[in-house]
Amino acid sequence: MLADEARARELMARRVQDLFAQAGYAPIETPTLESMAVMQEGGRVPASPFKFFDAQGNLVTMRPDVTLQIARMCATRLGDAPGPFRFRYMQRVFRESEGQIGADAREKKQIGIECIGPAGAEADAEVISLFTRAMSICGLSDFKLSLATVGVLRALLAASSAPSKWKEQVLDAFHESNFVEIDALCDQAETNGSKFAPVIRKLARVRGGREAIDEVRALVAPFNCDDALDEFEQTYELLVAEGLEDRIVIDFSVMSSFDYYTGFVFEAFAPGLGTVLGSGGRYDKMLGVYGTDRPAAGFAFYLEEVQAALRSAEFARRGDDKPLRIAVPKGSLNPDSIEALESAGLDVTGLANPGRSLIISNPGVDYIIVRPSDAPIFVESGAADCGICGEDSLLESTADVVELVDLRFGSCRFIVAEPAGAEERTAEHYRQLGSIRVATKYPRIARAHFAHRGTQVEIVQLHGNIELGPLTGMSECIVDITATGTTLKENNLVITDEVLDSTARFFANTASFRTDARVLDLAQKLAAYSENRALKVTAGGEGK
Repeated sequence: MLADEARARELMARRVQDLFAQAGYAPIETPTLESMAVMQEGGRVPASPFKFFDAQGNLVTMRPDVTLQIARMCATRLGDAPGPFRFRYMQRVFRESEGQIGADAREKKQIGIECIGPAGAEADAEVISLFTRAMSICGLSDFKLSLATVGVLRALLAASSAPSKWKEQVLDAFHESNFVEIDALCDQAETNGSKFAPVIRKLARVRGGREAIDEVRALVAPFNCDDALDEFEQTYELLVAEGLEDRIVIDFSVMSSFDYYTGFVFEAFAPGLGTVLGSGGRYDKMLGVYGTDRPAAGFAFYLEEVQAALRSAEFARRGDDKPLRIAVPKGSLNPDSIEALESAGLDVTGLANPGRSLIISNPGVDYIIVRPSDAPIFVESGAADCGICGEDSLLESTADVVELVDLRFGSCRFIVAEPAGAEERTAEHYRQLGSIRVATKYPRIARAHFAHRGTQVEIVQLHGNIELGPLTGMSECIVDITATGTTLKENNLVITDEVLDSTARFFANTASFRTDARVLDLAQKLAAYSENRALKVTAGGEGK
């Protein structure tokens, strides 16, 4: 980092730290190397790309998160101190960067505060208000906060008699903003007679202003799961009194990527920035994991993301002035994708025959024509607001996007296949070497499947003619897509396992979904299209 940029960062960081100091927050530093056990005890944490064994054989990591470290310190070294504690920090954190754009994605400067001891609406409003003031001091004038409380969902899950595994899957789906998975899990539970599943499904889609709180209260009141809303509503009223109403969108699908939050949570977004600007929430039960328990809340943001938001603010255009950018897949998914978009009322002129054009611009919308496997990357990076591709492309890319609608077309089947009569040979290879070789175009999907089966594998990544892997002795089996199975039969390969069934999905950039109403509107229209398609198939009509 050269002097000009470093000087600008230094000035910004100093102003923010002065703001926190004036609010009564004291500086604190935590170790760069941390025990992996300490991080894992506190709950779900982001993956760290750097792990080591120390001289005593303990597994340590370069810190992916600061909050857990401060929680441990307050619960142990400050366990007998009366409190309350207000701490601020500015430190580098190290996180897994797979699928992210940018050379510095693994190492970022995180700035944040932790308010430990105070509880209630006033403390929550203090934390949220301080975040908005920090962004303003940094020079950001146009940003939004998606605000919710996780207490409602946790209360519903606690009251439900559903199996623990199902509850964990629901939480995972909320954490990943995967609406398709939420719907699938709720469908499964409704089939088994659950009264909570329809409420959980609706909860994920409640968003708006003050009226959203009333909507959720009416939704969950019959189950006596509305206690968390009282304090949340008080917090919201305090923020409105500070003039922050226009900055806040209440969105009960917000759960953050961490699972240690117990009360309010928020994520902040800025126009033109495809990633989360900052986030925070209340985590009242975390300190008790390490020792003396205390209520706590805080937030954090990356200095790099704020700088990126400031740069993009110079070019950002809002509302109807900015066309909605949709990543449209080439190939077999293309005709059905065009049909779906046209059914949603969009102008698809020129999309069926684009020639050599890579972007088709129509009133209010830009279509970016991409390979299905590239669509998630365009959307994650913010180059497109939303897109369509197969579930397999989403799984293979591991892109951080919001999965919104199962479009129910483009069905394909992932299988494991090996030469007929090779079972004993494959088993002997695994017995002797402890792994088998798998040829595939889809290394992440294949690796995840065999990991779930508890089988060690060596992935041989190919880009075509996957069947040649076992036929030439390069691999013992393949993971590939099949429709009729004809190619497998012609090459004397037999299916030995099912991996997954994939269909086309409509998905969105996290920031676009939270801040651009057009994305949600399109998702609702495509969901209706998908339902109509399913009804046609059920009735034996078109739409297969």
